[in-house]
Amino acid sequence: MEEPLFLTGYDPTAYARPSITVDCVLLGVAGGRLCVLLTRRTRPPFAGRWALPGGFVGIDESLEAAATRVLGIKAGLADIAVEQVHAFGNTDRDPRMRIIAIAHRALLAPARLATVPRHADQCLATIDADGSIMVDGGVVTLAFDHADIIAMTIAKLRRTIDDDAFALVPEHFTLRELQGVHEAVLGRPLNKPAFRRRMLERGALRATGAFEAGRAFRPAELYVHVPKG
Repeated sequence: MEEPLFLTGYDPTAYARPSITVDCVLLGVAGGRLCVLLTRRTRPPFAGRWALPGGFVGIDESLEAAATRVLGIKAGLADIAVEQVHAFGNTDRDPRMRIIAIAHRALLAPARLATVPRHADQCLATIDADGSIMVDGGVVTLAFDHADIIAMTIAKLRRTIDDDAFALVPEHFTLRELQGVHEAVLGRPLNKPAFRRRMLERGALRATGAFEAGRAFRPAELYVHVPKG
């Protein structure tokens, strides 16, 4: 059978079609702690629970466009670069129907993180070393499987932190700030001399010759990231 003829007679209702959503994991580091953006659900299921900003993908919409739209509508954020992390498709992950979620992540530098709107229904939750999600000093249980989505996103970030850490520091940063980001993501302290030696030997840093302001005693030199290639 020729393909045009086949397509003309094809019945798209012959197979069940799951719905697709995007869930966005926005991560940053503030006060030495890894943070994630959460919004409070206003409707069932899980009404009142904290969740990742997410929503359904339109039939004529790309996944990236859906993630960008969701962040604008639900989180009040624009011009956020997102990338896909993983697909989550457990059959019981959503009590409404079969829904497959495509997780996207964004890494926010301190200046961008400071512009994230925060109010009663939106917060920057902190993530403990053991993976616990903390809001106002207490552990919270997230809606759906969003805790699993965050955990996998962080696990992948940990494997690439030597490169991805530069998205979580200011444009000009000290080695102390860079180490602080690594420690926040990895959830453990690092040996200072060994860390600095390893970072400098990788060839991804360039000293600016400038020093941090506001320190009366031995201000640290500022560096910039030099992308490879």
